[in-house]
Amino acid sequence: MEFATFADRAGTIEAEPADLEIVAHVRDLLVDASDEGEERRSSDDAVEPQTLEIVARFVQGRVFPAWDSTTLDIGPSACYEAIARAAGTNVSADDVEDRLAEIGEIGDVAASYEFGGQQGLGAFAGGGSGSEGGGGDDLTVREVADTLEELAHAEGSGSQDRKVDLLFGLFNRCASEEARYLARLVLSEMRIGVGEGTVRDAIAEAFEVPEDRVERALQVSNDYGQVARIARDEGVDGLDGMDLAVGRPIQAMLAQAGTVTDALEEWAEAAVEWKYDGARIQLHHEPGDPGAADGSVAETRVFSRNMEDVTDALPEVVEFAEETLAEPAILDGEVVAVDGDGSPLPFQEVLKRFRRKHDVAKARENVTVRPVFFDCLHADGEDLLAEPLTTRHERLRSVLADSGAGSDTDDAVADEDVEGLSLLWHTDDPDEIESIDADALEAGHEGIMLKDPESAYSPGRRGKHWRKRKPDVETLDCVVTGAEWGEGRRATFLGTFELSVQADDRLETVGKVATGITDEKLAELTELLEPHIAAEEGQAVDLEPAVVFEVGYEEIQSSPTYSSGYALRFPRFQGVRSDKDPEDADTLERLERLRGE
Repeated sequence: MEFATFADRAGTIEAEPADLEIVAHVRDLLVDASDEGEERRSSDDAVEPQTLEIVARFVQGRVFPAWDSTTLDIGPSACYEAIARAAGTNVSADDVEDRLAEIGEIGDVAASYEFGGQQGLGAFAGGGSGSEGGGGDDLTVREVADTLEELAHAEGSGSQDRKVDLLFGLFNRCASEEARYLARLVLSEMRIGVGEGTVRDAIAEAFEVPEDRVERALQVSNDYGQVARIARDEGVDGLDGMDLAVGRPIQAMLAQAGTVTDALEEWAEAAVEWKYDGARIQLHHEPGDPGAADGSVAETRVFSRNMEDVTDALPEVVEFAEETLAEPAILDGEVVAVDGDGSPLPFQEVLKRFRRKHDVAKARENVTVRPVFFDCLHADGEDLLAEPLTTRHERLRSVLADSGAGSDTDDAVADEDVEGLSLLWHTDDPDEIESIDADALEAGHEGIMLKDPESAYSPGRRGKHWRKRKPDVETLDCVVTGAEWGEGRRATFLGTFELSVQADDRLETVGKVATGITDEKLAELTELLEPHIAAEEGQAVDLEPAVVFEVGYEEIQSSPTYSSGYALRFPRFQGVRSDKDPEDADTLERLERLRGE
């Protein structure tokens, strides 16, 4: 498929206001892409993605499968440079940035230039067949994917220059509409109204398979391209045969705010566990076999809530797995910072370790972490997503308590003596739940989680089966979209931060926060946010959506001041949610639900 064809279809989809019609357009795009499904192998004999797989990802703005932590690692400035070089000798990266400030969207900026004909290193990048540069030079979807793959894996001295060369080569072969969607794809700003649900429904329609089978296949694979290919080639049997794979992360099941009364009314009995003030992790462990001919060793990977590989930053978790787990397993849990006595430390301490890439050993000396697991998704070759919570927790206990001696777990071992196991109580008594909550708070944790004992594990879902109950003030995770420079001694700091929540494919403002922040914290926040300044006017600053704040409040009020129609009363800064991307921030729907509408 030519990339021009993909760009043309993307434009049609973007212009379509009706959800059902968008699904139909994506369905037709997948059908057309499926006609180009010949298998191709790379030099190392690995099967390369088919056009259908690439298109199923591109239409969502993804270059790689959702589970794959590979990134292009190319920032806006490098993209602007590549666009400028392809646009001509009289265009600079600053010109591109100035035009972006004027137009407001990188796709429109890229489409406003006439590319083609520029010579020099990288001018033929992505060509594959030795074709000459120039707009509309039959650039294919596969060539774009192959070049972006090469770009993502460029490393070492001169890698950034190589990335710009490769990207320049692609833009140099783009016509206007191709450039629009290439720029958006590179900067993860596709935004044509196609979400995960849209592609799921389109796959079901395109290849005439039940939507629920597609949904399950997506849950276990987290790869829309692979699911589309299998739906086409193998139908329902192929989809049903897809399983979890140790080492391939899936989306985490999520919780929403709720009350004890609502939980007991709906479930009759609730499963209750402590809510830890840590960072979500997903542990994947494959035990080694020292006696095997190849002397295989254990393989352990740790992933964040957003499926980023954080293994190297958390050696304690790897050591725990290798010392404790005797069978292949995928476990869901939290990593918590602890002091010398093992008591929990605030979430901010975890952040000093999470995603750390350098000086991990030194950081470990300063901040110790330990894992606590509350769910078992896979054990010894068996997927457990469809099993009820009670069954999964029993299997979790068995996995953690079994030392590998070949016997079943000793039921005489109390749950509190099983290292790494989150305790779970079953009760229909509100007073007992209050007591568990009080114990959690006294132990230094956030509060409690309420869970439906019969619930399955639903990756990526924020449903009613898991509910978080926090003490005192409720909190929201809001995207920071603006700020103001301070005055007096705070003149060099950003403050009075504008807060927004997700609303479909846009962000809506809900207030500003300036309290609960020390001068030291303001300095840290300024350093964090300053690279994301998009525009300034006087003291006011517009920020690219990149950082998420956890903000406490006393009440949600109706307000014409902010675009959401609501305002947070007495907002107070709680911390930075560096484990969350802007797409994971709270929604306007949740805001309305918390307000009782």
